[in-house]
Amino acid sequence: MTSKKKVPLRKCASTGEMLPKKDMIRIVRTKDGEVSVDLTGKKSGRGTYVSKTESAVENAKRNRSVESQLGTSVPEEVYNDLLHAIRREALK
Repeated sequence: MTSKKKVPLRKCASTGEMLPKKDMIRIVRTKDGEVSVDLTGKKSGRGTYVSKTESAVENAKRNRSVESQLGTSVPEEVYNDLLHAIRREALK
């Protein structure tokens, strides 16, 4: 008897696709309003997810979809951190 573990799905703030959590990067807004990339997926605060593709990050930046999800402005460096994390993972 094989037990299939349920794969947690999350909705991409950029594309609206439902994808496995492992294919996404979480962006979190802490209680004090700081916005950052959460590579562990465990930071406390309001979170949203973006697909691990450069086009999804560019689209999210252009449409301000992450900002509307988190209810605050997102600094340019957060998008840069996202792109950096995606490129670093692509090299693995």
